Amino acid sequence: MDFKDKCTLVKDASFELMVLSNEERDDILIKFADKLRSNIPYLLSENEKDIEKAAENGIKESMVDRLRLTEKRINDMADSVMDVVSLPGVVGEVLDEYAAKSGINIRKVRVPIGVVGIIYESRPNVTADCFTLCIKTGNAVILKGGKEAINSNMAIASLARETLREMGHNENFVYLIEDITRESTNAMMKLNGIIDVLIPRGGKSLIDSVVKNATVPVIETGAGNCHIYVDETADVSMALSIIDNAKTSRPSVCNAVETVLIHENIYKEFLPKMAEVLSKNNVQLRGCEKTLSVLTDITPATEEDYYTEYNDYILAIKVVSDVREAVSHIRKYSTNHSEAIVTRDDKNAEYFVSSIDSAALYVNASTRFTDGGEFMLGAEIGISTQKLHARGPMGLKELTSYKYIIFGNGEVR
Repeated sequence: MDFKDKCTLVKDASFELMVLSNEERDDILIKFADKLRSNIPYLLSENEKDIEKAAENGIKESMVDRLRLTEKRINDMADSVMDVVSLPGVVGEVLDEYAAKSGINIRKVRVPIGVVGIIYESRPNVTADCFTLCIKTGNAVILKGGKEAINSNMAIASLARETLREMGHNENFVYLIEDITRESTNAMMKLNGIIDVLIPRGGKSLIDSVVKNATVPVIETGAGNCHIYVDETADVSMALSIIDNAKTSRPSVCNAVETVLIHENIYKEFLPKMAEVLSKNNVQLRGCEKTLSVLTDITPATEEDYYTEYNDYILAIKVVSDVREAVSHIRKYSTNHSEAIVTRDDKNAEYFVSSIDSAALYVNASTRFTDGGEFMLGAEIGISTQKLHARGPMGLKELTSYKYIIFGNGEVR
């Protein structure tokens, strides 16, 4: 059976999945969470193969961390599944209902999208998250993970399919493409009539490639060149804590800060304090001329630095004249993911959030909160940085569409 035939089986299975009740879909996920917990040694063993390969290939440690599974992370994965189970089902929700002047009754109902295709990199927990969210919303899913995590992804997907078989359901509600070549990725992007929407999760190059080459509808997610602007009125202690968290708590994720902008009236006092805090995690700093006049031993920032999503312990810095220059910088370099302002000036905060067109904007909080779980949405399929049809953390509702069901009594037009 060739690649397209296997994907066609997923399309066929999607019609079986969409008629299951919310309770039946939840039962699948409860069983899947149990499978994850009861197969921790197996998952760790398969993950170790990926870790060893990553070390052989010289992948940087921050990226290896994204790849690594631990007993805690597997239990967290299972907890995330159960968090989604605890959420109300959205499929079948009546969004609107009204009588037309003709006498027909029109009902607008939330329904699954159908088949969701997901191309993603590195983190194996994405495999579990995507399966969970798609089952909850009645969508079949075709997964294409990165080669770095192929063994881990295959192990998780095998447990998902095993769960489905044991419960008497079609195992093709989920299909992981095991071919790690670029050819299979290109083929997936052109599965019109099979995949209803394609979601890339990963770095800018992956997302740009999918957007450029896919012939199926695409939702852009993931790339996060995130900024924090420290206003002249900022609480210094708060600003340092926010920057430290946003950069060092997990630098390899898309909601980590990559550039800090600092008001020119406070940079001479603020920069040494920030450098001291970040030095505890050996963060490399790259700065503009004014930054270099204070932190004389750091690397000069280039134009490319301000465009870069580092996914590493590296931070670009620029001194700006005011909130307007900060906004102008962000508009130019941002990937429209998450931006923050630290300020005690309400007018500056309002200007910042109303003038920047990113999916998530923070006032006096870390960008690291851009996450489905933190937004009380359960796990998310990704962070959409576009405007149609979803934006920000894509939870359950963003993985659905709707249709109109019309009831009549013999009316004709």
